[in-house]
Amino acid sequence: MAFFLFCKSPTDFLHGRKAALSIESAYPVLHALGQVQGSVMTASRQDEIKTPEMTPWGAPLVWGDSPNSAWRRAKFGQQGIQTGLFVLVVGTYTRFIKRFLTSAETHFLPGKMVTYYILTDSPGSLEPLIELGPERQMKVLPVAELPGWDRLSYRRMPLLADAIKDPIGSEVDYIFCADVDQEFVAPVEEEILGDLVATLHPELYGMQRSVYPYEDDEGSFAFVEEEEGEYYYTSELYGGLVSEMYKLARACSVLLFQDQANGVTARGLEESYLNRYLIDHRPTCVLSPEYSWWDSALVARVSIQRLVSIGRQCESYDIQQKEQNRC
Repeated sequence: MAFFLFCKSPTDFLHGRKAALSIESAYPVLHALGQVQGSVMTASRQDEIKTPEMTPWGAPLVWGDSPNSAWRRAKFGQQGIQTGLFVLVVGTYTRFIKRFLTSAETHFLPGKMVTYYILTDSPGSLEPLIELGPERQMKVLPVAELPGWDRLSYRRMPLLADAIKDPIGSEVDYIFCADVDQEFVAPVEEEILGDLVATLHPELYGMQRSVYPYEDDEGSFAFVEEEEGEYYYTSELYGGLVSEMYKLARACSVLLFQDQANGVTARGLEESYLNRYLIDHRPTCVLSPEYSWWDSALVARVSIQRLVSIGRQCESYDIQQKEQNRC
């Protein structure tokens, strides 16, 4: 299994990227819920959300402490699965990699075989990072410099497909993708395994379908009809079997390049294509907002946070808070 970490652009998450949520933003969730009046946010999601354990199509909806998750851990834990953690680390995002790996050593499949694959444009800055535990190893895969977020947004899915094809596909069983500017803060174990795994966007889980920021340009190959889609998924964390993830990355790359050739830019960049694909190919396992969380007035309140987005969180801090929190 491999775990991929991708960095996103510092703009608001409505467009599939990272940044602070501006209360003066035209973000449709805020207006649809009446949460913005002038420049004052008047409501937030403080109550814990409901925790159904199955999607409408019968796939497990994973909450880490549920009996079903305990059963899944026992089931997959007996199979000796090879796990990889693949990180795309470019530009200034190198500052996040040590904290990410340190937290992964503690919480990501503890005691299991894990290989960290780091795809980076600055391999010299990554060694040495941390001392790895038994049955854990790290492989650095150099990549050409990717200046500018516009260029990177068009390269992530192709880079993912290429990395799965060689070398990762022959070395691991599963691949999971996430952003590098995150930190594991509680156990993430075998309950996350599945043929095709997606994670619910924490600021959109439980919201009305009408406020999901699906691509609405009919000229885009990421376009989603009004009657399509049950959930909106984040690109912070997704994965599955090597074979399924290769299909996903290749398909999303083709759609993205077709839009690029036509001069079309999807509103959420790769997250738009990811959601388009997951509507057409429903995930066999859906992770709850425990597995993608940050402190926000819109984020669903959960009893346990397991993977926290430092990048999204840091964007909301002032200078002093950023220094205190090592942003």
